[in-house]
Amino acid sequence: MVFRPLAMGIAAGLATGIVLAQTGNPALEPAESSVPSVAAADNPEITPELRGDIFMARKRYREAIDAFQRSSPKNPVVLNKMGIAYHQMLQFASALKYYQEALRLKKDYPEAINNIGTVYYARKDYRRSIAYYQRALKIAPQDVRSGSIYSNLGSAYFSRKRYKEAAAAFQTALTLDPEVFEHRSNYGVMMEDRNVEERAKYHYYVAKLYAKNGRNELALQYLRKALEEGLKDRKQLEKDPEFATLRDLQEFKDLLAQEPRVL
Repeated sequence: MVFRPLAMGIAAGLATGIVLAQTGNPALEPAESSVPSVAAADNPEITPELRGDIFMARKRYREAIDAFQRSSPKNPVVLNKMGIAYHQMLQFASALKYYQEALRLKKDYPEAINNIGTVYYARKDYRRSIAYYQRALKIAPQDVRSGSIYSNLGSAYFSRKRYKEAAAAFQTALTLDPEVFEHRSNYGVMMEDRNVEERAKYHYYVAKLYAKNGRNELALQYLRKALEEGLKDRKQLEKDPEFATLRDLQEFKDLLAQEPRVL
């Protein structure tokens, strides 16, 4: 994810992260109450793969790997899940090994390709991560499942300060999956190693996206984050056309009236 693995919800999530992809719908992350209990993993009638999925949902990654290894070790989907488990433990070399093995067995596997990109993103090799995200998008269905890949691509562009391309990728992600920035992340965050100024700029860009798409509440939420992180050019808020529909809102006026935060 980051990455966000599907059905079990995996992420490196984006609202501020990279999303891992597992076969399924990467936009879905079940509520805690919908996740099977670990006790269910002891049911002798369930398959080792499902047992591994249960452990993944409960963030018991080592046990998940053990279960997957008892499943179908030559199944690319299982190998991809094993890669995600290692990824969640920040063992990137092992994660990469399993993603590559999954891709060797299934050459048109966009989820594995995306996840390889997330490894390179974690290593700050943004140029290579972009190449893998673009490769995944060439074969991935252009539906909600691709939203996470586009958001990853946007994050990689953003990290390289290619802001125009980042904005275009984020817009496509939002079009394909309107909730792409709101999925919970359970692995890392894109901006955790960025300085405050960069985090402010990132949240500012997301705010503009939401405002452009008429989602004022979320736009204000991200604007607030940007201002709390010391967004410098407040006057730009009064000029950017994306915020035209917000300027008559009292909450927007209140945000502009706040004293700049000293960091």
